[in-house]
Amino acid sequence: MNLDFLKNFSLKEEVLKRLITPEIDEAVAKTAKPVGSFGYDPWGYNENMAKVGMGVTKLLYDKYFRVTASGLENIPKTGRVLIIPNHSGQLPMDGVLIGYAIATNEHGPRAPRAMIERFFPTVPWLGNLLNGFGAVIGDPLNCERMLENDEAIIVFPEGVRGSGKLYKKRYQLQRFGNGFMHLAMAHNTPIIPCGVVGCEETMPAIANIKPLAKLLGIPYAPVAVPLPLPARVHLNFGEPMMFEGDLNNEEQVTERVEQVKDEIRKLIEKGLKERTSLY
Repeated sequence: MNLDFLKNFSLKEEVLKRLITPEIDEAVAKTAKPVGSFGYDPWGYNENMAKVGMGVTKLLYDKYFRVTASGLENIPKTGRVLIIPNHSGQLPMDGVLIGYAIATNEHGPRAPRAMIERFFPTVPWLGNLLNGFGAVIGDPLNCERMLENDEAIIVFPEGVRGSGKLYKKRYQLQRFGNGFMHLAMAHNTPIIPCGVVGCEETMPAIANIKPLAKLLGIPYAPVAVPLPLPARVHLNFGEPMMFEGDLNNEEQVTERVEQVKDEIRKLIEKGLKERTSLY
């Protein structure tokens, strides 16, 4: 395997070889995406970078967060689909873990896309890394084009309202944007609700320093532990939901969004009942 693209990384080639195991090579091969002559697809995905990302995530998934995932059989093996989870944890670890679960799904692996906040690409190196792993800026036009390309897309309708909420509001769903429902209805796309339990405990925040966040140009500046704690994470994927109706009737669209939120609440409750300890 050619590791020339990793010259800017501090990891030695031997470490990379340990990360990119034959299992990871096989998983990426099963979810191969068409790339151009420089090894990238139109949204910045790179197969070699994806392998590194999966190698690191495997350690976090299996050893650190000890993830339990159920309902993966509900995710279509092919065709467009929107995976809609609750959002929490200050950092986008929930999206990383969900993406790994889908990419290694024994019922039919997919190479999912995660829609990310616009501020991530402004962080040096981070934007390119996330794009290389398969993440895309959460713009409706990007999402629409990927649905037309029959992609599996992870969307967090709570956005920073969910990821940046304080620990006292744990497992309380924040306001959902309606954009994902408009796209699902317009493109005849199934929605897979997903309940995430455990990420609330990875980086519990007790306060948000809004003036500092404004000064730094970031969505929030939490008072929280500096690194994620090893909370046990439960992922529960629900059955596909299909919606029809009048896209111009925003009240009707909102009603359908609430139906998805209700299913996510049920999946969260399932996860809370399943776990036997926080860490």
